Amino acid sequence: MSRVGKYPVSVPSGVSVKITGPNLTVSGKLGESQLALRDNVEVTLDGNLVWVKPKDESKHARMMWGTTRALINNMVKGVSEGFTVNLEINGVGYRAAVEGSVLKLQLGYSHDINYPIPADVTMKCEKPTAITISGRDSQRVGQIAAEIRAFRGPEPYKGKGIKYQTETILRKEGKKK
Repeated sequence: MSRVGKYPVSVPSGVSVKITGPNLTVSGKLGESQLALRDNVEVTLDGNLVWVKPKDESKHARMMWGTTRALINNMVKGVSEGFTVNLEINGVGYRAAVEGSVLKLQLGYSHDINYPIPADVTMKCEKPTAITISGRDSQRVGQIAAEIRAFRGPEPYKGKGIKYQTETILRKEGKKK
């Protein structure tokens, strides 16, 4: 029994959900998202609630039950509120700036790193050491944040590099005499 799938997804005001054949479309103030539904789950719209049920008792149908419900919930949240990931940059001379549609990173290399900002995501640098990534797709926002963090991950001795704002770096002691 899925613990996630048995609860309905509530649709807030300002968000519309349409089920057309094998596709589910969610649209709101931040845009529109689509999901291709699996054959072994049944999705129904009842007022402002979206219910997901498995069509049979196979293992795969039960797995896709909770997964589909979570994907629909993330789509509804994404088009109404959006998702945000905050990154922090630590290190002397390390900084970031948004110039047009490019994120310019200076991370201690001999060259600057220019990361093109995708159209479905917005980035802001309120301070030179903070990057805010936001968008309507949770997976896309997280993937872009992981790619930017991978340019210079935090090191354990001084903590220099790019880290998530909520991340805690385990620090090591360094050389002893």
